[in-house]
Amino acid sequence: MKRYLIILGLIASTYVNAGIISPINLSISKQTYELENNYLNLKSNHTNLLISSVALGTALYGATAWWGDSSTTFKIRHEGWFDADTPNGGADKLGHGYSFYVSTRLLKKGFEWAGHGSKQAAKLAGLTSAVLSVGVEIMDGLTDKYGFSTEDVIMNLSGIGMGVFLESYPKWDELFDFRLKYWPSDDARELNEYDPLADYSGQTYLFIMKASGIPALRQNTFSRYLELAVGYGTRGYQPTDGTGRQEISRHLYYGISVNLSLLLNDTVFKKNSIYKNISENLLEYLQIPGTSLLVDHKL
Repeated sequence: MKRYLIILGLIASTYVNAGIISPINLSISKQTYELENNYLNLKSNHTNLLISSVALGTALYGATAWWGDSSTTFKIRHEGWFDADTPNGGADKLGHGYSFYVSTRLLKKGFEWAGHGSKQAAKLAGLTSAVLSVGVEIMDGLTDKYGFSTEDVIMNLSGIGMGVFLESYPKWDELFDFRLKYWPSDDARELNEYDPLADYSGQTYLFIMKASGIPALRQNTFSRYLELAVGYGTRGYQPTDGTGRQEISRHLYYGISVNLSLLLNDTVFKKNSIYKNISENLLEYLQIPGTSLLVDHKL
């Protein structure tokens, strides 16, 4: 159990950064001082609560889902990148990048809730996610099954960097998305294993460029909803029945897709701000099956 506290200890190091407080002008009135002091205390409490919750939640989930086969020695595992003979053909690497990309962007909203400005919230989200990613990999290094993976750390930090960048520069965020398209694979249905996180054969990761992020195209009634998509996915790696009978393959995808979030917000959710916000946040990270037309190039 002590080893699970590694993550908590690493995350706790961000408290110093999260507690940055500007000096208070001593010439202000007592009432103003009290109000500002109360606000800073609330901001600090919210920040600490957020970081503690993320750290504790990750530690508890990891303890139950990942780190059951503990080891007394620290192991480093070199898994490779996107070659055909790697454990998952590289889909797991994109999965790492995507997961920390999404978590960083969500954490940024959390730090804004805690009272931080947009830029500071993005920095804190990136810092917290980076420490978290290293903590998770250290814990992986103390298991027989996984081991510390340099490739995973690099992909984690790449996803975090992308998340911080797009949160810090809204104009670029209007132009680009990183999404996951998922549909349960035939292998998952056959083995009765419905786990979207482990079903790599059902995952396709897409990098999207949105026409709505280009002023000239955004003004057009039709082109505003178009997107260019480039993606990657693997088939036959995971899940597997262990017999080796499943054909493994890697796929590069390219084509067009529909900006479903914008389409819904311009039509169905035009007058409903709640559903509009939900669709904007959800569809920024997920590509709904059937909303893209992709060419499949088998590598």
